[in-house]
Amino acid sequence: MLWKDLILLLLTNLILIICILISVAFLTLLERKVLGYIQIRKGPNKVGFVGLIQPFSDAIKLFSKEQNYPFLSNFYVYYFSPLFNLFLSLFLWMCIPYMSVCVSFNLSFLFFLCISSLSVYTIMLAGWSSNSNYALLGSLRSVAQTISYEVSLALILMSYLYLILSFNLLDLLKYQEYIWFLYLMFPLCLMWLVSSLAETNRTPFDFAEGESELVSGFNVEYSSGGFAMIFLAEYSSILFMSMLSSFLFLGANLFSFIFFMKIVFVAFFWLWVRGTLPRYRYDKLMYLAWKSYLPISLNYLMFFCSIKIFILILLI
Repeated sequence: MLWKDLILLLLTNLILIICILISVAFLTLLERKVLGYIQIRKGPNKVGFVGLIQPFSDAIKLFSKEQNYPFLSNFYVYYFSPLFNLFLSLFLWMCIPYMSVCVSFNLSFLFFLCISSLSVYTIMLAGWSSNSNYALLGSLRSVAQTISYEVSLALILMSYLYLILSFNLLDLLKYQEYIWFLYLMFPLCLMWLVSSLAETNRTPFDFAEGESELVSGFNVEYSSGGFAMIFLAEYSSILFMSMLSSFLFLGANLFSFIFFMKIVFVAFFWLWVRGTLPRYRYDKLMYLAWKSYLPISLNYLMFFCSIKIFILILLI
């Protein structure tokens, strides 16, 4: 019986990963359409009906291109970094709480923090192993940014954990049946969204890919499949953070179609920000993390902790 369960588990995870990759493909199409209309022009509309086959033609083009690599690069690290980056971003999705046989465990939040902190290493190694100054600078900036915002992200998350006193994502649904956390913790929700933007290296915090000064940053030496995998990992992370955001403060109900509409709305927010805001200055980005978000999230954490202790004393 156990091996049948394991086979079913592998099958459900495989279907999940295939669905994520297809949704990533259509997210890129949505982004190009949204940016097109923001800039008062049409997005892709020639390949297939209103450009629906465009993402797949892009994928075929990218993977069929010649794979180049720098002569003095550390070849194996250079080659496998994008692969591990994509693997980690897809592995993150395993913490989705399923009611079925799929992985549904009580330490979802810890799993999320562990895996998301590991993705820093793949970016750092991708930049270092290229043996290019631009790539190295891009990866260093990305690592500094990601580590800085992971601190505030974890502290914001701890405020939610104090409210539900559980590491399970499913408990968030139980506590938001009558009122969403968006109304109870509005400033923290906005801080979470901005920190998520910085964590996924998106505009206005896309310093790892500073085209104006770093010629595309840590992925400058990648072509063909390597570049496509970095690209896929980034968009997979965007979708995952959208899903987690809707869980945290939009009262996500897994059995409802509106849950998926919420994910699309939050993902649309990522694209909307890209079309609207210019790039931040790097020192201001760091000041925002260490001088603004860190003290505020710590204060909120102490506030929620004291409320919880006060309620427990009253109950006793």
